[in-house]
Amino acid sequence: MSTSGPQPGGAGPRPDSPFNAATMGLIVAIGILAFVAMLVLGAYAPDLRSGRNGGSHALSNAATGFSGLVRLAEATGRQPSIVRNLAEIDDNDALLVATPDNGADDLSELLRRHNGKPLLLVMPKWATVADPGHGGWVKAVGLRPASDPERLLAPGHPLRVERHRGAGRPLRNVAANAPAAMQFVAPGALQTMAGAGLKPIVTDPDGRIVVAEMENSRVYILSDPDLIDNRALADIGQARAALALLDYLNGDGADYLLFDVTMNGLGRSKSPLKLAFDPPFLGTTLTLAAAILLAGLHGLFGFGAPRRPQRALAFGKAALVDNAAALVRKARRQAALGARYAELIRARAAAAFGVPARLQGPAVDTYLDGLGGGSFSDLAAAAADAKDPEGLLAAAQALHDWQEERRR
Repeated sequence: MSTSGPQPGGAGPRPDSPFNAATMGLIVAIGILAFVAMLVLGAYAPDLRSGRNGGSHALSNAATGFSGLVRLAEATGRQPSIVRNLAEIDDNDALLVATPDNGADDLSELLRRHNGKPLLLVMPKWATVADPGHGGWVKAVGLRPASDPERLLAPGHPLRVERHRGAGRPLRNVAANAPAAMQFVAPGALQTMAGAGLKPIVTDPDGRIVVAEMENSRVYILSDPDLIDNRALADIGQARAALALLDYLNGDGADYLLFDVTMNGLGRSKSPLKLAFDPPFLGTTLTLAAAILLAGLHGLFGFGAPRRPQRALAFGKAALVDNAAALVRKARRQAALGARYAELIRARAAAAFGVPARLQGPAVDTYLDGLGGGSFSDLAAAAADAKDPEGLLAAAQALHDWQEERRR
């Protein structure tokens, strides 16, 4: 009768370890892919921002945003471009439309880079909160304090902002050569501006400024964003007037438009990490990745069991003898050992064959010669006279054989 199960003194079947080679390889592969994905997303995160955050910028679909104006300009062949890095405008003469979120935004770098080129600044107007029912939408909670848009160009160019009721009232074009299509209609709460150095382009019927040029600098200011934002473009007349305004400010030479989003937190800057994934450095990155992969595969799929390195100095008497012999060979002193080996055999033979203690020196050799089987004296002399390793080995072997024969 047989029984199953663990036997006394032994161990039962070993369960499979969850950390086998396949599992660990999968964990490592997932970790590497996750790390690479994190690097890529970290490098390109600014480029992947959609801008659907309900802000007042050229990527926003909210009522106070300006994505509708961008799409309208694109549909009518005006080639709009979103500016995420101010370096892109250094050598660009096209009209740049900037829509700061509030009057406290710093415009100094923007004005410096776009000096002498057309720039349209759209004043902020509405205070908004996110619409929980629609992603990317906002709800207006009221007008911003007039002091907020008044700070847009302060302290160098302080402005005064006012709000007036004027829904449906047509605005007036007071600039020379203004296009006929630039016929705006005032929104419900028209925001106007006043200040030194403003050259009016569009006013309300009472002469209050809505669009103006700043001291012949080609810096233009639009006091009321409701003339060109997404809500305004729902009216075809306002949409036609918005395009006409952009064309008028852009001038005759440019056939494209620029929309800045850097002041709205959607800009991007040069990243050393991003350089690793862009040509010409992408080839180097791929080469390094391939080298790391091959090194990992080499370490993972080795051939045979690993061999333990041998010790430089082994243990035991045999190792000690081998090391001593190696030193003698390195010093080329093998031949000098013949006489000492003969003395060693002489001492062993004297003890083994009962040589009287009174005998010393040559008398010992004479006694050993008398034992027969060859002359010990001649063999010892041959060992002492050996001049090379081969002769020494032959003489030592002869002495060893003489000793073994006497013991039989």
